[in-house]
Amino acid sequence: MKRVLREAVLGAVSYATAMSGAALVAAGPALAQDATPAAAPKAPARAAAPAKPATPAPPAGTQGAQAEAPAPAAAIRRIVVEGNQRIESSTVVSYLLLRPGDAFDAERIDLSLKTLFATGLFADVQITQRDADLVVTVAENPIVNQVLFEGVRALKEDDLQKEVQAKPRSVFTAARAQSDVQRIIELYRRAGRFAATVTPQVRELEQNRVDVIFEVDEGPVTGVRNINFIGNKEFSDKDLREAIVTTESRWWKFLSKNDNYDPDRLDYDREQLRQYYTNRGYADFRVVSAVAELTPDQKDFFITFTVDEGEKYDFGAIKVETALSKVPPELLKAVIPITEGRQFQGDLIEKSIDAMSFAAGAAGYANVEIRPRIQRDRETRKVNITFEVNEGPRVFIERVDVVGNNRTVDPVIRRELRLVEGDTFNRVLLDRSKSRVRALGYFKDVQVEELPGSQPDRSIVEVKVQEDTTGELAFAAGYSSSDSFLFDVSVTERNLRGRGQFLRLRASTSSRRRQIDVRFTEPRFLGRNLAAGFDLFSLRTDFLSEASYENTSTGGGLRASFPITDTTSMGATYTVRQDDTTVDQSLCAGVTPALICDQQGKFLTSVLGYAFNWDRRNDPVKPTRGFDMSLNQDLAGLGGEVKYLRTEFSGGVYRGLFRDVVASFQLNAGYVLGWGGDNVRINDRFFKGGSSFRGFDVAGLGPRQIITVTTPSATVGGKPTVETFYQDALGGNAYAIGTAELQFPLGLPKEFGVSAALFSEFGSVGILDSASKRSVSVTDTASGVRTDLFVEDQFSLRASAGLTVYWNSPFGPVQFDFAQLLAREKYDRTQSFRFSTRTRF
Repeated sequence: MKRVLREAVLGAVSYATAMSGAALVAAGPALAQDATPAAAPKAPARAAAPAKPATPAPPAGTQGAQAEAPAPAAAIRRIVVEGNQRIESSTVVSYLLLRPGDAFDAERIDLSLKTLFATGLFADVQITQRDADLVVTVAENPIVNQVLFEGVRALKEDDLQKEVQAKPRSVFTAARAQSDVQRIIELYRRAGRFAATVTPQVRELEQNRVDVIFEVDEGPVTGVRNINFIGNKEFSDKDLREAIVTTESRWWKFLSKNDNYDPDRLDYDREQLRQYYTNRGYADFRVVSAVAELTPDQKDFFITFTVDEGEKYDFGAIKVETALSKVPPELLKAVIPITEGRQFQGDLIEKSIDAMSFAAGAAGYANVEIRPRIQRDRETRKVNITFEVNEGPRVFIERVDVVGNNRTVDPVIRRELRLVEGDTFNRVLLDRSKSRVRALGYFKDVQVEELPGSQPDRSIVEVKVQEDTTGELAFAAGYSSSDSFLFDVSVTERNLRGRGQFLRLRASTSSRRRQIDVRFTEPRFLGRNLAAGFDLFSLRTDFLSEASYENTSTGGGLRASFPITDTTSMGATYTVRQDDTTVDQSLCAGVTPALICDQQGKFLTSVLGYAFNWDRRNDPVKPTRGFDMSLNQDLAGLGGEVKYLRTEFSGGVYRGLFRDVVASFQLNAGYVLGWGGDNVRINDRFFKGGSSFRGFDVAGLGPRQIITVTTPSATVGGKPTVETFYQDALGGNAYAIGTAELQFPLGLPKEFGVSAALFSEFGSVGILDSASKRSVSVTDTASGVRTDLFVEDQFSLRASAGLTVYWNSPFGPVQFDFAQLLAREKYDRTQSFRFSTRTRF
């Protein structure tokens, strides 16, 4: 059956009231026998002096917990414990302040009673005298069998289980249950449900066990009807609403989580308003009050901010005072991003401290103290700042704590840190460690903080990470002007078993590719700073519609890479593959066989290569400044039947212009050259387009085979008619493609996850071997029709521009590309729209 706990909770409150000044009842055994136990937890009865024979009965609800004080002359013969089921008698006796042979002392009995109640193990305790025995009668609190939640929909039960104190196999008390009720209500208030109510119940079971049940009535979400501002003159209410996190509730904001009232978020909004004003010159700004009022229907809140804007200031004199011998004040002042006379901006003070700390750290000062002295000149409305830079005491790292890595094992994170236990604290290395951990790509967020250690000269480095999804189920689809449709599926795990290992299994099919491959990488081979891996693949490429050939490659490879410095690395690869190239035989049977007919056959290729990488980006995930570049070279011919030297370069430069607005420029180029008398085979050339050159179809630009048919008998304007047929793409021995891009937000709420980028791509593909550009001309003697087959290989400029829209959809990132061609050759194949997507797990 169920019993509502409210009466028990009230009984506990009554007990606490009675205990606050209670003495013991100094009465004989008869009085104890006449006492009637109460259903609620009992408190010691109020007692008079021992000389009095009895006292009146205690108030209802408190009389069950009693102690008898016999005549002082009697001695305790033994202590008898009754009513205990799980708790050993010796445990109960250990809490008593009396032992056999001691006199019956009312004060010590009273303290023993209070001690037993304070353990929380007992619902009722009575201490009486039976002849010369001290009898302790207890009623144990039940044990929690399980904790259940009913009516919970808006929150996760796992979150509630973590919050409440009641746990399976713990001792149940009414006070603890009521405390859990308040904890649950607080969780619902943070979720915007202020009308939520929680009713605790217990279901009694055998063996003094209970099920604790919290019945929850969640009620409606308490939204924010209006956000108002009082005292703002320079900025409108609309501007200030955009500066804070809390938003007004509207029907179209069904994906938003910030349109309900949260007291903690309101405090954060106060800070956001302060930053908004101080970054716009208002150094004296303050939020006078932030008040939330519940509407009469108790469904929404009115939030009102009262602000005092103050006067607008500019930066005045900026000075640096330093005692560092290796870093002069002029050098430190040069790295400060503050210009005298510029509008005051509070964030620049923190950025100046960070910049000077980094400069001092680069000069060998691991720990510096920088204190800005800010002086406001209210007459001139200038803010004068003097930065005091002093060398701080040497601080050693006591320990490094890694928290939040529920899946990734500690060594994967620790091996990326540039600081270990016992090192001198260095902020530059601390920032570098953060960037290296972020570069792993396993975490949504990485925070590296310095915490005080056990002594003033010691600190604790805490690396706090938030695990991200590292598995990826990816697929892509696209539509081209030549009615080409592609579909690609792959499964990738970038953090296998939480050990940082990379594994990809791909079984893809599309209109032109059928691929099966396995790729594995161990980032710390044999425990050394060496990444090693292998590849197994079988790839069938169908370019019949683009280049009239089909190729099947089967093989495998080995890879290894190692860092040279913190920003550079080197890698080596070896690949062996068997290529089987077949050509459309209908093109080889006529009088003008296609130029690729001599490319068919089986060939064994053995390739040895290396790669050099240089990465100076400030953030490997979302860079806003810096650059990166890589150089790759592959040499085929050390074994096998194919000989070529392939060189490729890629690089990018990144620059943040405004908040969330980043400009970038990327360059990709490559050249492949046959050697030892070999020409470059078609499947070893470069084919570009699609995702590699937006605006053009896959293999849509570059050299192409063309057939013209001239018919003398059919004339137009006195000239023979000429029909032109654009045939197969032949690929190129060289390519160069540049991409300029400007990424920016669209102004939509962040929860929509939509952003965009303007792009322009320009470059070319071409430069075939002379043997691949031969021409054929055949004339039919009977009709006079002449057929010419030749190759157009113009390494001319192609260019496109357009818009890319990124959508972080619920099922994965989606990319839409809209392109407009600016320059092309007439034989190129175009693609004005393309989309791709992938989903992660």
